[in-house]
Amino acid sequence: MNSEKLALLLTYEMPYGKYKGRKLADLPGHYLGWFAREGFPSGELGALIALMYELDHNDLRGLLDPLRPPHPARPRR
Repeated sequence: MNSEKLALLLTYEMPYGKYKGRKLADLPGHYLGWFAREGFPSGELGALIALMYELDHNDLRGLLDPLRPPHPARPRR
């Protein structure tokens, strides 16, 4: 596992299905589990979904937190 692949999880969007447009890092665990049972897609997408599944399954989603961009500050009222 390398930081480049982890960073891709934060930018790569799901290209189809119920969660189309959602970042792979934000896919719900039950959806990742479904792929693990039914089979991951081929190519880079499948490899990234498999990586995200491993992070989720092993309770390691927190590894992505330092790589996430900071939230923009809210304007003060």
